[in-house]
Amino acid sequence: MSAYALPAQLTLWQRILFAVPLLGRMIKEVAYGPAENLYYAIATFVSLWGCSIMLFGIPGLYLPALAMVPVMFTLLITITRG
Repeated sequence: MSAYALPAQLTLWQRILFAVPLLGRMIKEVAYGPAENLYYAIATFVSLWGCSIMLFGIPGLYLPALAMVPVMFTLLITITRG
């Protein structure tokens, strides 16, 4: 028995995204699972970021934030275009 029900036909980008070994399972759980899975995923990413800060120091703080810059630019452009 499955914890979530997938649609009969997934789009190509969903099949590719869900095929990624570790992140695909988490994304599938967040997209089609119970609503609280989103909060668990956010807590997981925040705690992983905290672990990288403890392990690597200041670069562990800056590098993930620097990697999110293109995502934020894309989000801002999408919002302004309507």
